[in-house]
Amino acid sequence: MNELKIFPVTALLATLIMSIQAVRAADTIQNPCTGPSALFALLDRPTVSDSACVVQYGQAVLEAGYQHANLAGTGGGTADNFPEAELRFGLPGHNELVLLPPNDNLQQVPGSPHLQGFSATTIGIKHELGYTKHWLGAVESLFTLPSGSPTFGSRGTGVAFNGIVDYAPSNDTGISLQLGITSQTNPALAGGGRFTSVNPDITFTWLPLWNLQFYGEVYGQSRTGPGLGSGFDADGGVQYLLTPYCEVDLEEGVRLSGNLGGFTHYFGAGMGFLF
Repeated sequence: MNELKIFPVTALLATLIMSIQAVRAADTIQNPCTGPSALFALLDRPTVSDSACVVQYGQAVLEAGYQHANLAGTGGGTADNFPEAELRFGLPGHNELVLLPPNDNLQQVPGSPHLQGFSATTIGIKHELGYTKHWLGAVESLFTLPSGSPTFGSRGTGVAFNGIVDYAPSNDTGISLQLGITSQTNPALAGGGRFTSVNPDITFTWLPLWNLQFYGEVYGQSRTGPGLGSGFDADGGVQYLLTPYCEVDLEEGVRLSGNLGGFTHYFGAGMGFLF
């Protein structure tokens, strides 16, 4: 998929966001970000896409996880990263503050020295546009600071703007569409070059029980690096609520095309907490 093919997706997502009516005050329509299964709707992990829900004012969400990947390329090898932490704080006006601290990364390629270092720190803000019986929309801005190690960090400041729309065909199924535009830089040891990308994402969820959810996702970027083409991956997994305030999950992903993420496949596990 190239940038020209992504334009219709951009137009569709923009139309959906603009069509959502803000009905937060309507007693007849339940807020899709509340209820016994609310933590499933609130969490960003383990999908690449972010949630359209914002954390309610006065509450916070903590996410953490671990991921192990088999690397693409002739030499193969493995990559591990953790703790995949994310902190989100509810703010007034249906906003939230997002903080993604650095991950510790370990990369091992046969015949090469092991590489270890930290990724960059990212901060951002999300705003919920509103919801109807079947729709929910949000926009967010994320800023990656020039930080982290020369191997895995960001040489310059990165910026991302995302539009997110959720559609619920029924009480136990959901479809999420996210479209983002990013400007980011490679790590210093990879040249530190800057590139801009358009990033589509679609996620499907099924909730057979109030505390059990399955998901599948396809996501990509129109550019995976300076001078490089597009890349697309897919992932899926299961989430389980130990309590309405504690979630555990398992995930597995695979490369579809290009070299997005640099892996052939990966698996991971994590947890989410609502305070």
